[in-house]
Amino acid sequence: MSLLQGLDYAAVFIFGLTGALAASRAQLDIVGFVFLACLTAVGGGTLRDVILNREAVFWVADPGMILSACVAAILVFFTAHFLESRLRTLEWLDALALGVAVPAGVGVALGMGQDWPIVLIMGVATGTFGGLMRDVVCNEVPLILKKGELYATAAFAGALAAVITTFVTDSSLLTLLTCGVTTFALRAGSLLFGWCLPVYKSRPPRA
Repeated sequence: MSLLQGLDYAAVFIFGLTGALAASRAQLDIVGFVFLACLTAVGGGTLRDVILNREAVFWVADPGMILSACVAAILVFFTAHFLESRLRTLEWLDALALGVAVPAGVGVALGMGQDWPIVLIMGVATGTFGGLMRDVVCNEVPLILKKGELYATAAFAGALAAVITTFVTDSSLLTLLTCGVTTFALRAGSLLFGWCLPVYKSRPPRA
């Protein structure tokens, strides 16, 4: 198994867990769990592969990805009731998935010889689109749009760190590790310490 394939598998499984947790919060049946898990798990990678016009979308080339998401859904279906806070667990798993999926997107774009702006966009899209679809389907405010949340910002910073690292070393492992650590650290800081961006505040109208 290649490094990129391993990252895709990890992202699919962890994002699948978050999709299933969202299904548990919405009190869906087992079919709903599987649907949301798969949607969340492959959404970002599918967008990436379609835009980059890869020979085959990653989960079509390797159907084991879908099986991995289904396993995550079934696992959560039978264990979610043991969790003290499913929302908090979802947020932390989502942070972990972000730290894996962004390097996966960056790695694919770099491997295809894309210029750095495309590398940045693919990193952010791979990391955020699945969660965005999950939250929209569940009628929740998407994490990416919550006030000041370091979510898309964390993904962008991680992808940018990867691009900068490519100017320093030819090691793909170090590049993707830097990307993942940067992404997860910023997202974790947002969850633990409330790190956030300033939000727009409209000024009162003049008299």
